[in-house]
Amino acid sequence: MAKRDYYEVLGIGRDADEATIKKVYRSLAMKYHPDRNPGDGHAVEKMKEINEAYAVLCDSEKRRLYDTYGHAGLQGLTQEDIFRGVDFSSIFREFGLSDFFGFGDSLFDSFFGKRTTSRRGPRKGTDLRYDISVTLEDVAFGAEKTVELPKTEVCSACSGKGAKSDGLAQCKSCNGTGEIVREQRSGYSVFRQITTCGKCRGKGDVVKVACEECKGKGIIEETEELVVSIPAGADTGYKIRIEGKGEKGDDIPGDLYVVLNVEKHPIFERHGDDVYLQQDISLATAALGGEIKVPSLNGALTLEIPEGTQTGTVFRVAGKGITNIDARGRGDEYVVVKVVTPTNLSNKEKDLLRQFERLRQKSRDDGHE
Repeated sequence: MAKRDYYEVLGIGRDADEATIKKVYRSLAMKYHPDRNPGDGHAVEKMKEINEAYAVLCDSEKRRLYDTYGHAGLQGLTQEDIFRGVDFSSIFREFGLSDFFGFGDSLFDSFFGKRTTSRRGPRKGTDLRYDISVTLEDVAFGAEKTVELPKTEVCSACSGKGAKSDGLAQCKSCNGTGEIVREQRSGYSVFRQITTCGKCRGKGDVVKVACEECKGKGIIEETEELVVSIPAGADTGYKIRIEGKGEKGDDIPGDLYVVLNVEKHPIFERHGDDVYLQQDISLATAALGGEIKVPSLNGALTLEIPEGTQTGTVFRVAGKGITNIDARGRGDEYVVVKVVTPTNLSNKEKDLLRQFERLRQKSRDDGHE
């Protein structure tokens, strides 16, 4: 199942500031915390999703990567990287949920989405979505399109550290431990708070000389070109699955789903496998009949107009529509004609029409109509 958009998870806009994100997170945590929803088996999973969204959007660098590349921008990061530097404990204590932290590391790890040693099978990476616009002609007969997929890879030059081989220095804020310990005495009691160091993000080291390849990010941002086959007969919303092109997982990568949007055509209107168009014809052609040229999805074709054709008459041209996606032939083309009344007539043309009208009136008077 594709991972949900983090902004959608928290129910906020993409322009939300840090204060808004924290406020919304607190509200959701109060609502969905498992302690407040006893017996609800979905509460833990819901809370994991909320926590991960908050961990990314409250961090400026991770949020920048996500805003630019979506979930693909974070695929070089482990779960520990995503949650590193986020002080959930202080937030939960504000809710009066401090007892939660007495349940042990195993529950804490599972609740916050961290890895545990318990494995029941291969872990697949997150599926990704890529939207692409195609023409009616593309889906009428099938086509191939090249898409550029943004991706991130762990920098091979620095192995994801973001620094040259001698470019790391011990963090002075935590003295290399990766944690900040704060103690507060109250009478005979000592309250100890241990949080991840915000300066080094729990790594214990800070970058002094950045890696030239990744500019200190630890990841390389690239694009990958993929050729996507558009099947004949597809329509808007059709999904094309490309196996193994999603986010990297612990064992196997996720899949990429290319979702089609068929652009509005300037001439044709699609109805299933059939296409419709409106074709203007002259007054003379409508009255006398004749051949006209009409467009189709693969070139012009000749259409026979019988005498006395009226506006709104529909002509069917078999087999000139969209190829059926299940390979059951092709749809038809329907031509709806519109008789165009001439304008800006010359005096001679007006005289001829008056003569024509007098002849028609005589025929009616003689009972020939």
